[in-house]
Amino acid sequence: MMTKQNLLTENEKAIVPLFRQAFRPLFLFGAFFSVIAILLWGLTISGHINNLNFVGNQLFWHSHEMIFGFVTAIVIGFLLTAVQNWTGQRAPHGRTLIFIVMLWLMGRLAMLFGADLSIWLVIGIDLSFLPVCAYLLAKPIVRAKQTKNLFFIPVLLLLTICNAFMYIGLMVERPDIQQTGSLSAVLLITLLMTVIGGRVIPMFTANGTQTSKVNNILWLDISALISVWLLFALHFFMLTSFLPSSILSVLFAISAILVFIRGFRWKIWITLRVPLLWSLHIGYWFIPLGLMMFSAHYAGLDIPYSVALHALTAGAMGSMILSMMSRVSLGHSGRSLTPKRLMSLAFMLIIVVGFIRTLLIWLLPAQLSLWLWVSILAWAAAYTLYTIIYFPVLTTPRPDGRPG
Repeated sequence: MMTKQNLLTENEKAIVPLFRQAFRPLFLFGAFFSVIAILLWGLTISGHINNLNFVGNQLFWHSHEMIFGFVTAIVIGFLLTAVQNWTGQRAPHGRTLIFIVMLWLMGRLAMLFGADLSIWLVIGIDLSFLPVCAYLLAKPIVRAKQTKNLFFIPVLLLLTICNAFMYIGLMVERPDIQQTGSLSAVLLITLLMTVIGGRVIPMFTANGTQTSKVNNILWLDISALISVWLLFALHFFMLTSFLPSSILSVLFAISAILVFIRGFRWKIWITLRVPLLWSLHIGYWFIPLGLMMFSAHYAGLDIPYSVALHALTAGAMGSMILSMMSRVSLGHSGRSLTPKRLMSLAFMLIIVVGFIRTLLIWLLPAQLSLWLWVSILAWAAAYTLYTIIYFPVLTTPRPDGRPG
């Protein structure tokens, strides 16, 4: 007689390993897509390719797809994997997961080749991804009555609205509305990184270095998160035009200082022998750097908006995502948390991208084209290494035979 556990095992075996848990396809496809997207962008801005049928111009496509194509794929892969640990309930898998991935993929194809399609069709396809995922994330959280994790549901819906802002700006030819959508999304994802960083970095550091965990300080955590929430709200509700630049500068500086103090307490200096740790810490440190650069920008210093923005995107998101993907892919596939040595090179390459897109482009603008191409190729190399190294991890069953 077949037991419930045996039946579970047989059902699991019937699912292609790639679609047994959300991190598998979304990390793999998201990482590979980022390589294609960054190379296509480089080839279009350099004039080597000029006949792609982008929705919007090349800048719109680049900013949109790196946020709502690449980053959201990884965010959803992480959340729909973590929810199984949070709730003890099986996360989306099999046909449901295939549907999610196909919805994401259709959005990418529509954005890349859909300039001749109805813009409403493109919008309908692309905007549906995050709300569908929010619903699938909310179901087990509500069933388990884990109210603290419901926080992620409105964040995903707010990201959807930010995405809609970008499309509205495109349709009415208002670059300022496009920028509102993209910057609001960046600040919201920065908030997510700040929240998740506070949850996992102290724990990962303690476990990985065999030291005592640094306990979070409640008032510091709350103050840091509120400061980032405030920055997001001011941009999302388009209130920044009513504030003097000096006030915005002070608000960004306060947020940077709070996030900095929080990260300093996690002792990056004890992680230098553990690649999965130092890469995550350095990624987090790009957050206060980016916030302080925005502060300097609004204070009237010669720091371009794009440089400050890329500290949060290419720097913080690029580094933290690569580090978290590398760890989650091993841990949730039942493998030891010891990445291949080549991943250390990938971590260093993506950190180099962050510094090029911030400090070098700011300090040596005369070599802009050179630095752009170095950063493009370094990003492509880093995420190609992840794709190649983790392909067998993401496409084969867990060694312990457990679901997922």
